[in-house]
Amino acid sequence: MNRAFNLAILRWGGLAMLVVALQSFSPAQSLPSRDQVKRSLYQATQLMSQRIADHGGYAWVSSVDGRYSHGEGVAGANRVWVQPPGTPAVGLAFLAAYRATGDAIHLDAAKAVGDALIQGQLQSGGWGYSIEFDPALRARLPYRVLLNRSGDSLSGAFTTASTPYPGGWEVWRNRQFKTNMTLIDDDTTPCAIRFLCDLDQTLGFKDATVHEAAEYALRSTSMAQYPGGAWGHNYDRFSAEPPSIDHYPVLAASYPESWSRTWAKTYEGCYMLNDRITQNMVETMLFAARVYDDQQYRSSAMTGGDFLLRAQMPEPQPAWAQQYDRHMHPVWDRQFEPPAISGRESQDALRTLLVLYRETGEKRYLKPLPRAIEYLRTCLRSDGRLARYYELKTNRPIYFSKDYQFTYDDRSMPDHYGFVVDSHLDEIERDYQALASGKPSAAQNKVSGEQAVAVIQSQSSSGGWLEQGFVRDEQGKKVTPKEGVVSSATMIANIELLSQYLEQN
Repeated sequence: MNRAFNLAILRWGGLAMLVVALQSFSPAQSLPSRDQVKRSLYQATQLMSQRIADHGGYAWVSSVDGRYSHGEGVAGANRVWVQPPGTPAVGLAFLAAYRATGDAIHLDAAKAVGDALIQGQLQSGGWGYSIEFDPALRARLPYRVLLNRSGDSLSGAFTTASTPYPGGWEVWRNRQFKTNMTLIDDDTTPCAIRFLCDLDQTLGFKDATVHEAAEYALRSTSMAQYPGGAWGHNYDRFSAEPPSIDHYPVLAASYPESWSRTWAKTYEGCYMLNDRITQNMVETMLFAARVYDDQQYRSSAMTGGDFLLRAQMPEPQPAWAQQYDRHMHPVWDRQFEPPAISGRESQDALRTLLVLYRETGEKRYLKPLPRAIEYLRTCLRSDGRLARYYELKTNRPIYFSKDYQFTYDDRSMPDHYGFVVDSHLDEIERDYQALASGKPSAAQNKVSGEQAVAVIQSQSSSGGWLEQGFVRDEQGKKVTPKEGVVSSATMIANIELLSQYLEQN
């Protein structure tokens, strides 16, 4: 798995930020010098760590002065976002910059990210979407690290969190400990784990607190893995043992005898592919196996891969659903997520199977690809894209109206959800053909000098790549700064591109 997969200090006060004038480039110059690239990276990290950061963490969008920020909800002072492109995804970009430059500013920023995540780790083992630093709010939440009244971490303040509760969705979905909920959804906990593993390795495994937090999270997510290999959306406790195979038997996917076209509101989907939940955990376990050279993490990833093999539906639709119940039938989740074959999740499953083959050399992970790709090509719409959903057995594309009524008509879809997705079948098939023929994996895409120059020239004197847009204030109202806003996703992409350029040249 490419490091580019890893998509995340005190607030700047009276200290003046060192602003270094950007180098100008002549039209004929296509290759920036290493010093110019390193300077650009320095500026970017300086802006993020000294003006944007809140307790070492980040949100999705921020004002340049760091006053306002938001993720999927309001962030602002004393709240940071874990869900990418939030805190751990920014931290991974800092580590990439440190590897490429050796400049301490990037490592210091990454260590501050690590501190933020450690202070936000729940007793259940993982992370929620955000982390609270306000003392009154923290007092209500089961974080593993306690803070004293001045906001400093208390040395050795990890609590004992392992409990004898049984695991499994039928237990977890009751949310008995809802403030202790580890979220695997949207790469929230997996990304935090990858960052802590990467930071642990970068620090030579010498920081005991970082190492312990990473190990605790890995143990927690291992105990949340079902016997068949999948993971679910969330769990609310650190289980002493994984879910029981007696209640969650290892089965192959099959079609239900019947299913309602009306939202059932029962939330029976315990095995999740939606938003890459199981796929992200498989790739995270592979990452941990490489970092720690530990067979247990590799075995966990391979068990997850074997779930993907069993989750491939039989003919006539040999692809994947978003979520399955414990009987391995596709089921409803939210009111716009029906039992169906999914165009997006099927492509995500295929990509993860390719990653597993590259990592393990196990040919069984390639076996599902030809018939899945062939089938999905028959599903392409006239615009060359795929519907998110295809009805079980009939294969009719399913959409939803703006009032969330099940329909086969795509003319009145709400715009908050991807009911139509891009097809990446050509790319997936090329990768498959290369691997199946025994050719070496394709080399990492080379960053051109022109790309690096374009990124550097578009950087503002603040150190950021400012974009038109809004950020939310403390009340959640939109604020539109004249100078633009700082997008963490854009910062991550540009920091990783420039870091990759340095490593390739």
